[in-house]
Amino acid sequence: MQPTSSVTPDGPAAAGGPMPDEWCLREFNHVSPALAPVLPETLARMRSLCPVAHSEAHGGFWVVTKYEDVLRVAQDWETFTSEEGLNIPPYRGTVRNIPVEVDPPEQRVYKRLVNAHLTPKAIAHWETPARALVTRLIDDFVERGACEFMDDFARPFPSTSFFDFALHAPRDEIAKVAELASASSVPNHPRAQESWAGLSAWITNLLAERRGAAPRGDVVDAVLAAEYEGRPLTEAEAVGIVQLLVLGGLETTAGALGLMMLRFTRQPEIPALLRAHPERIPTAVEELLRLDSPFIAIARTATRDVELGGRQIHAGDKVLLYWASANHDTAEFPDADAFDPGRSPNRHVAFGAGPHRCLGSNVARLNLRIALEELTSRLGDIRLADGADIHFHNTLTRSPHTLPITFRPGPRVGTPTS
Repeated sequence: MQPTSSVTPDGPAAAGGPMPDEWCLREFNHVSPALAPVLPETLARMRSLCPVAHSEAHGGFWVVTKYEDVLRVAQDWETFTSEEGLNIPPYRGTVRNIPVEVDPPEQRVYKRLVNAHLTPKAIAHWETPARALVTRLIDDFVERGACEFMDDFARPFPSTSFFDFALHAPRDEIAKVAELASASSVPNHPRAQESWAGLSAWITNLLAERRGAAPRGDVVDAVLAAEYEGRPLTEAEAVGIVQLLVLGGLETTAGALGLMMLRFTRQPEIPALLRAHPERIPTAVEELLRLDSPFIAIARTATRDVELGGRQIHAGDKVLLYWASANHDTAEFPDADAFDPGRSPNRHVAFGAGPHRCLGSNVARLNLRIALEELTSRLGDIRLADGADIHFHNTLTRSPHTLPITFRPGPRVGTPTS
């Protein structure tokens, strides 16, 4: 991706290039607005300069950028724990996000509670209503030949489908919950702690309402009925599980859609290919997720002294592993910056890796496939709107703040019956 700005508060970056080497090697700060427009270029430079670099920011932490090292950290939960939090600087919500802030064997018990409701078979019945929702959203702007893609499609599609199919929660509360989820996921957001509290309170109320309602056979019912070692889940455990589902269901799929559409405007041959060969969309989704990962990084804490990438990491050190960088490592992905819908193998880590791999990956794949099938078939000649200035939300997740696009106007097709 090309950057949209070369002016940074932490020091100048060359137009179209990475942050300065000194910054990469000693001052790396993933929450700085300076990094957002030049993230891909900066991560590429760090893979070349020092794949395991130490930053003095936020009290000191390690930055891991090569595929092999990222995978090692993600899979070795005994050496690199999640229980000390997933963010640098450390911060967390009112309750733990479960199961990603819990290590095995406890983590496996919680994960099994949710997994059964998010398998491809379990969510297959979502396809028809999800496609109907996509159709309605596109109908709302297709005749205009223009839209603000993030507001008109990328955010409302995954949030509405998640509320309707996974939570069976009121649609009129989506905007409130989406705002809380967005603010709480940014470490330096001025309302982060307040938003965490608000999100936990909303989930607590949802669970209370569902306890008094008829079962819906969904993941919320599974959480309410679940036991851990022979006892019911505590309120904090139940809230923590649903909280993680909300954060994943609303934030990362919206980011993926925005990043995919931005790439379509810059490489029109990609939507043209998918329009002509829709059967290639499932593998194209995987390649697009690899190229533009919305879930870009996560933190771990070393539990013992260990060597990684030739560097000595000590017990208690924070480690930030970059999924987005690993996905562009040429040692694993030949011609890593190129779009190759037939890439095989494609062992990308856009959904993470190891025991904490994303719970909602099947839901994300379903939503992204349906969205691309409908968008590529109905929107032609997709371009960035004149004067568009793209800026990124960029901490542990990445997405365009806004994405105004134009396209060839088309007809409304109505809502298919489910």
